[in-house]
Amino acid sequence: MRNVWLIARREYLERIRSKAFVITTVLVPLVIAALVTVIIISSKSEAAGKHIAIASNDQAFAQAVQARMMHGKNKSQMRVDVYAPSTEEDKTRLEADLQQKKIEGILTLAVKAGTVQPVTKYESRDAADFVTTGIREDAVDRATTERELAGRGMSVTEVDTLLKNVHIETLQNKNGKVQKSSAAGTFWTAYLMAFLLSFSSVMYGMNVGRSVIEEKTSRIFEVMLATVRPEEMMAGKLIGVGAVGMTQLLIWIVGAALLLVSPIAVKAISGGLSIPISGLQVFLFCIYFLLGYLFNSVLSAALAASVSTEQELNQYWPVNVIPIWLSFGMLSYIITNPNSWISVAVSLFPATAPIVMFLRMGAQMPPAWQIIASVLLLVISIYFMIWIASRIYRVGILMYGKRATLPEIVRWLRYS
Repeated sequence: MRNVWLIARREYLERIRSKAFVITTVLVPLVIAALVTVIIISSKSEAAGKHIAIASNDQAFAQAVQARMMHGKNKSQMRVDVYAPSTEEDKTRLEADLQQKKIEGILTLAVKAGTVQPVTKYESRDAADFVTTGIREDAVDRATTERELAGRGMSVTEVDTLLKNVHIETLQNKNGKVQKSSAAGTFWTAYLMAFLLSFSSVMYGMNVGRSVIEEKTSRIFEVMLATVRPEEMMAGKLIGVGAVGMTQLLIWIVGAALLLVSPIAVKAISGGLSIPISGLQVFLFCIYFLLGYLFNSVLSAALAASVSTEQELNQYWPVNVIPIWLSFGMLSYIITNPNSWISVAVSLFPATAPIVMFLRMGAQMPPAWQIIASVLLLVISIYFMIWIASRIYRVGILMYGKRATLPEIVRWLRYS
């Protein structure tokens, strides 16, 4: 056991003092914060600066659509010009402006007597101008409804009151206790934790594999094996690199906690932003990180022991990331059907359990027995993989010059 802790200490100190650790510890949160900021800013002003022209035979209706596009609930900050009633000369000039890139699109609205729905057409330079699609459709729909209701004798105030969006308060029933909840906040919190979980466990798992390759190519193994057993070396690497991961996560958690109590965060939260995260989720995050890390790192160590170069190890990268692709690929289904048999089965499957469990938590907290079952299955799978990996590791680390074939690996497993 002493040899295991000595190797773990060496692995830990070697990585904790490296520039890569400092850079990733600082850079990863900054990159995530920058991405979130860019997404928020772009979603709020995605149509800002767009210049669109409306050509219609009904001036009042065209102006209603213009008002909705510029100052409606979307607050798109678009520039919208109205040509109504439009003439053939107007249409010709607008077509020329569109070709000369003076405007982004032309929205044609033809209102016919005796019909409710106007005949609409939108022409743009882009093959797929999806940025303003929702804004245009919402503006035309609202203006059409306002016109029809006003035509049936309703006042402008009554129409605005009737079309005002209804706010629905979101509540969650937890074991008979009803409390306020934020569906979006709960989802994004679980999604972010699942992302960090997958990113950290896979990254540090591959670090174990690269460490094996580095020492294997430098022949350090041949010296170390004179005093320690291969199983002790593998255990020391797993503990040392895992401790580095936990240290980095602890730094991120402390940094996030300090940020949440800052004046800016307090003001944002008081303005309606909620971050629903419980102590149970933090505890489960640590548990699933450790198990997910062990699952990926044991697999990486076994793969690294069976190859001779880092390039060959990189070819096995999909083995680690395919479960992540599968988990996030089923995102929409898992969120909408968190208790279906498919979601439950995928959340119990060891390779996808850590990520899918947190995605399910974003919709509804899974039953306790499912969480316990997924943890137990992960532990059993890790034990089985350690049994296999230790035998591959024991022989593979001394093999140079070629990649092990499947029959050779099977023979290694038979060694006592």
